[in-house]
Amino acid sequence: MDKHQQQQQQQLFLAKSTRQRCNEWIFRDVPSDITIEVNGVSFALHKFPLVSRSGRIQKLVAEHRDSDMLRVELVNVPGGAESFELAAKFCYGINFEITSFNVAQLYCVSDYLEMTEEFSKDNLGSRTEEYLEIVVCKNLEMCVEVLQQCESLLPLADELKIISRCIDAIASKACAEQIASSFSRLEYSSSGRLHMNRQTKCEGDWWIEDLSVIQIDLYQRLITAMKCRGVRPESIGASLVNFAQKELTKKCSLWNPSGLTKVDLGSTDHERLVVETIIGLLPVEKLAVPISFLFGLLRSAVMLDCSISCRLDLERRIGSQLDIATLDDILIPSFRHSGDGTLFDVDTVQRILVNFSQQDDSEGDMDDESVFESDSPRSPSQTALFKVAILVDNYLAEIAPDANLKLPKFLGIAETLPEHARTIHDGLYRAIDIYLKAHPSLPDEDRKRLCKLIDFQKLSQEAGAHAAQNERLPIQSIVQVLYFEQLRLRNALCCSYPDDGHKPAVHHQSWRISSGALSAAMSPRDNYASLRRENRELKLELTRMRMRLNDLEKEHVCMKRDMVKSRSRRFMRSFSKKIGKLSLFGHSSSRGSSSPSRQSYRTDSKVIERTCASTD
Repeated sequence: MDKHQQQQQQQLFLAKSTRQRCNEWIFRDVPSDITIEVNGVSFALHKFPLVSRSGRIQKLVAEHRDSDMLRVELVNVPGGAESFELAAKFCYGINFEITSFNVAQLYCVSDYLEMTEEFSKDNLGSRTEEYLEIVVCKNLEMCVEVLQQCESLLPLADELKIISRCIDAIASKACAEQIASSFSRLEYSSSGRLHMNRQTKCEGDWWIEDLSVIQIDLYQRLITAMKCRGVRPESIGASLVNFAQKELTKKCSLWNPSGLTKVDLGSTDHERLVVETIIGLLPVEKLAVPISFLFGLLRSAVMLDCSISCRLDLERRIGSQLDIATLDDILIPSFRHSGDGTLFDVDTVQRILVNFSQQDDSEGDMDDESVFESDSPRSPSQTALFKVAILVDNYLAEIAPDANLKLPKFLGIAETLPEHARTIHDGLYRAIDIYLKAHPSLPDEDRKRLCKLIDFQKLSQEAGAHAAQNERLPIQSIVQVLYFEQLRLRNALCCSYPDDGHKPAVHHQSWRISSGALSAAMSPRDNYASLRRENRELKLELTRMRMRLNDLEKEHVCMKRDMVKSRSRRFMRSFSKKIGKLSLFGHSSSRGSSSPSRQSYRTDSKVIERTCASTD
């Protein structure tokens, strides 16, 4: 049975039941002289009671004065046959109850039939007006019920200002309830000061559940009126969350769970309208709604192909409070219409990170000197930056196993945050190692690009030990790891002998090892020149170490030869002199250590300059 046949059966049933009800209250001793048809339902009535109350019927009867039996069809009657039946009962003087469920229909049908004070005192129009003003507008639940009834009476209910009056009444009532609730939470502290007890549950938001039954366009007008009245942003946010859960969670079948492909249903337009409306109604204040709800809206917006402006607005809101997000929040599924075949929507997350970075920069410019040049604790923006860095590293580790994830997208996420955001690079190293393992055919140049993101000086001892034996890393990266591990080992050994003459060198190397943590407390502008200078010094030191390792290998061969020839004291003296020349960790401060010859020093300098030039 199709929809048209069902409507026909409903109309026939309504007509039959209406005739039965008419036979009950219309007096039958006087023959009917007028038949009025409303939406296919015929009412056999009498002219006199109708004409005495209704201006519209009075005009129709006047136009057909000569006909004894008049038949009239009324078109577009508000509320249909049921509303007209109540109006006809009122004309006949039959009592019935006006309630919040029928006052809107009666108000509209009285206007349609022109049942005003001009034709009769205490007519239906004035009765419904009185009930609406005195009863309905004083009660929030009744206003909500009337708004529900007005949904089928548009646009007449809006023209008669029934909707606007109910919306204003609800907004005023909600605001008054919150003020009363706030006063009830006021209490005196031990010091005698008056403050608000935030532990006590707010009882002024009981209306949130009631508003979720209103149609979306009326709900939009209602929330806008509440904002103008000064209702708390947290209450607005709670209402939006409740409304979205009721309207959208039941539509989870929009997605095919087997393949994440979009199912084209007729209700998609309604869900899209709901999502876009809720996004437009979000309070501007931070934390007015949970960030998990914002991510849920973003997933729905992507799923339903909402407007770009809505998605960008959500991404901006999420970026402003990304430091409180979790890994599950930012794991936004990608859909097949995106075209790249990845499991997760990396582009959206990158835009959110850009919004976070821009917001962080704009907030940090105002107090840049006070943040980076004082010894005060870290500002909230720095703390947020460190939290987001950890979140990003975990996100990279989660998306790295995706075989369809291209290197530019991975690099785009990793490079979004500034260098001083990470004080420890263990998480970034772990993510890069997972990506290298999942993409074994990655070219060497791309591997080098990836590993350039890692500051091996900021690896922990465990991560450094793992990286030193990681065959997936380029050889240059492994050399850097070994070098920094050697510096750390030397620092530990020198700290074990505080009376040794190497104390100044220890301080120098200790500063160099911890420079990554120090740089996090400096501004990026001041840190840039220092990092470049430090990088150049490390390259020079690495080059010297390579040359001295080569010398050590040559000396080792010579020592083996000398040990075979002689084991005398002369050999021991020669051995000690040669060891003194090597100075593996740099120039010694001891007098007994000999420096290289000038000719060898010139040769080292030329080699170092060529190496540094090729490295740069």
